Amino acid sequence: MALSLALVSGCKDFLDVAPQGQLSEDAIRTDPGAAQKLVDGVYNAMYLGGFGPDIHGLQFVILTDIASDDADKGSTPSDYNDALTIDNFTVTSSNGTINNAWNGYYQGISRANQALDKIPLSPAADVVKNRLLGEVRFLRGYFYFNLVRLFGGVPKLDKVPATSEINNPDLQKRATAADIYALIISDLEFAAANLPLKGATETGRATKAAAQGMLAKVYLYQKNYQKAYDLTNEIITGKSGAYALYPTYADIWRTVGANSSESIFEVQAGINSACNNSAVELYSVSQGPRSGGKGGWADLGFGFNNPTQQLADAYEPGDVRRAGSIIFIQPTAPAGQRSTGTVLWDGFRIPSKDSVENFRYSYKAYHSRTKEPNCGNSDFLPKNIRVLRYAEILLINAEAAVQIGNTAAATTGLTAVRARAGLGPKAATLANIWQERRVELALEHDRFFDLVRQESVQPGRIVPLFAAQGKTFVKGKNEIFPIPQPQIDLSGGQLTQNPGY
Repeated sequence: MALSLALVSGCKDFLDVAPQGQLSEDAIRTDPGAAQKLVDGVYNAMYLGGFGPDIHGLQFVILTDIASDDADKGSTPSDYNDALTIDNFTVTSSNGTINNAWNGYYQGISRANQALDKIPLSPAADVVKNRLLGEVRFLRGYFYFNLVRLFGGVPKLDKVPATSEINNPDLQKRATAADIYALIISDLEFAAANLPLKGATETGRATKAAAQGMLAKVYLYQKNYQKAYDLTNEIITGKSGAYALYPTYADIWRTVGANSSESIFEVQAGINSACNNSAVELYSVSQGPRSGGKGGWADLGFGFNNPTQQLADAYEPGDVRRAGSIIFIQPTAPAGQRSTGTVLWDGFRIPSKDSVENFRYSYKAYHSRTKEPNCGNSDFLPKNIRVLRYAEILLINAEAAVQIGNTAAATTGLTAVRARAGLGPKAATLANIWQERRVELALEHDRFFDLVRQESVQPGRIVPLFAAQGKTFVKGKNEIFPIPQPQIDLSGGQLTQNPGY
């Protein structure tokens, strides 16, 4: 596996931190701020993207949105075959996207393990060290949560290997998914017990509610509905900090909505004093509208991650989330007429379909070049990525409440989410809550995982959804992706492949 065992270097602005270089143990023992630099390096792993190791970039978008029924690959038909095979469930172990995601998450885990190894050496007060450990364990738990949902059981690396252990074959072998979930729960429980409330720490850092919310989501996957309900209920009742639905849905994904009352946890992006972007490489530009046909306009990106017609049709009449989630490209005007095209919230005009490659794009990924901060480099548009929102906390709570027989509590959360969308109450059934998750969280990189989870609760659900799009989902295989062949080769065959691949 491609795991770095060197101490973290090059910490980027979270944070507005200048590059720190390598940190020696002596520096960590004597400088109370050195441990913080290690922690910041773990946060900054979340910027990994582009076409290399990836945690939240285009590769992750492909494995989550494009793999789901919410979006198709987009761009030109022949562009990026690795994404096409994931979209069509013909992916093999040689696919570069899955290898980039594997490398990205293990780089993040490696940084986390290094920080966890060195933080105890710091001269900082115990309460400070426990907070730092809590932040790192939250991030490691989140990294492993995505890994286990992508690949099933993976190697369990929960510490920095001793020199004598680096070539130990046991470190290359896969733990069971249950073992990985146990590690995730342990990490998130520690984080929840040691992290401060929102407002008592720097904006963007993990908080008690972030750990509780992520843990509740993990318990939803584990079908431990009582714990999922209890954890989300503590956030909702205000014990973990002040959270509320942000009034204007479309604004959540704009700079004005960053770190709002709705934010439980989001990847921080921004511009430091030297105008060096801290952002997930290619996240926004890869999903931006692409020139096609006549062209003749300054397009906004590569054209990937196109919302499907099925997603567009999933919204009820009057649901404000449809226009806030999807950029609709207007049809080509009839001969002799002029189309007004599509005008975005910042005034940017996209021509009609004869000059655009695809019909629909993600509005949630859009970052304005004129009305929002940036350094003029479209590859590094500083857009925060919303990982966990209060609306999802309400929907986790509602789903868990239904499963434990508390329909009244489920109705309260579901009604609140729908009211913000401009819709009236609806019965708090499992089907309605799952539908609400789809339209509320569309294009937020969770739909594929959600479908797999829901299939485990209600067998027979997933295959027809993909069949309606002409795609063949094979049960017992396509719930997870193949272990990348380069990782099997690097392990000397210690890593075993997933069924069907």
